[in-house]
Amino acid sequence: MRKRITNHNPQNVSPVDQSWLDLQRLAQVELTSEDAAYPIEAALVPSAGPGWRAAQAGEQTIRLLFDELQRIRHIQLLFQEDQQARTQEFVLRWSSDGGQSYREILRQQYTFSPPGMTRECEDYAVDLAGVTALELRIVPDISGGDARASVAQLRIA
Repeated sequence: MRKRITNHNPQNVSPVDQSWLDLQRLAQVELTSEDAAYPIEAALVPSAGPGWRAAQAGEQTIRLLFDELQRIRHIQLLFQEDQQARTQEFVLRWSSDGGQSYREILRQQYTFSPPGMTRECEDYAVDLAGVTALELRIVPDISGGDARASVAQLRIA
């Protein structure tokens, strides 16, 4: 029997039980920037820290390049902003040809209004076969402000 005990945090639990992919083992990550205090591992690995944050303001891209074809059925994103009111847009895309072309999964905007609305958890059921790359593009402030992109959590099953 294979068994693993994990930290239980009800705010970050998916409504259905998932076997999240081990992204450290299955994929290489490409980033447009990274704050050394908030590395991408902190968003991809459960309990690894407060999440990823860009080193500079403006649009940012996180790209997962899978070593082998993947079937993806579930994507969960958690964004958190405790400091600055802003409207963020993100686009999630996937590729089946090693990143030569991409198909959009979704595009969404969300307004953070601290101290009230500071968290946005997105939970998507998808059915993507033969995935070689998954890309998340974030425009942290659509009005062009100096906000830095961040992702508290990114899980894929």
